[in-house]
Amino acid sequence: MGKILSISNQKGGVGKTTTSVNLASSLSYLGKKVLLVDVDHQANATTYMGINRANLVYTVADIFNETADIRDIIKRVESVDVDIIPARYELGNIESYLISHDNKDFILSNALEEIRDDYDFILIDCPPSLGIVTINALTASDSVLIPVQCEFLALDGLTQLLNTIRMIQNKQKHNRKTLTIEGVLLTMLDTRSNIGYEVINEVKTYFKEKVFKTIIPRNVKCSAAPSYGLPVTEFSPRSKGSLSYQNLAREMVELSE
Repeated sequence: MGKILSISNQKGGVGKTTTSVNLASSLSYLGKKVLLVDVDHQANATTYMGINRANLVYTVADIFNETADIRDIIKRVESVDVDIIPARYELGNIESYLISHDNKDFILSNALEEIRDDYDFILIDCPPSLGIVTINALTASDSVLIPVQCEFLALDGLTQLLNTIRMIQNKQKHNRKTLTIEGVLLTMLDTRSNIGYEVINEVKTYFKEKVFKTIIPRNVKCSAAPSYGLPVTEFSPRSKGSLSYQNLAREMVELSE
């Protein structure tokens, strides 16, 4: 049975999509069968993986609208051995549609359960919000990876995410699923700045053993890779960013075994 993992933090610009794409790629290098699910209406993960959004027949919005079978939505990524459920602009209108839906928090969960056994890891790239789409992602997940930027006010707003996780955990007491925190990933470390190391100490004090050993540094190759429609693991395999995400994948696999 595959593990479903959300990459979530309602704060923008912390490296959610970069982590989702490069973790998916790195896990595939370890021989894992991986599905990346883009539920951010900005569809950056879809573009990052080289998918031409204009040519898509189905997107993740069709899961929420219940207008297509999930297997018809899955696309193969050409650059790496990863499958993707892509997103496009229409996902931005989905929350208003879902408000009146009787089963609004469980639509994504029900769809992913159909294909869970086809994959070792299903990674969900969440939007920078805690709306209905993110609730769907967390409800569908076994665990949450929380990227935290190594900059001032890094922990700002995380209380809201943790409260949302607790709310879902309380709901799940009545079924067999349990949402856990997979770990906190420190991202965008500027090794020239003392602030980054102060944030590391602050995050480790707060989250303790839940903090991944791997820290993702600021890296120009990570910033350049999306414009080529490639994960940094393909664009610049030996760069610091690429090697860090490969270390993260190994760390995650070890934790899952």
